[in-house]
Amino acid sequence: MADKKVEFNKSLKEINESDLKARIQEDEMRLKKLEFAHVISPLENPMTIRALRKDVARLKTELQKRKLGI
Repeated sequence: MADKKVEFNKSLKEINESDLKARIQEDEMRLKKLEFAHVISPLENPMTIRALRKDVARLKTELQKRKLGI
């Protein structure tokens, strides 16, 4: 699991800022749809919601780092 996070963070370095913003919007929309579907009928694997939420947080963190110039 740690390898997945490391790979994800490395792949973020290669994405430009506009693509990063687009991916954040896309993933947030996917998260809302998953949460809505989960309310209606439980998902087979509800851990996907948690994983997606964490991915969105990582994307936002990377975007913030770029804005601050870190």
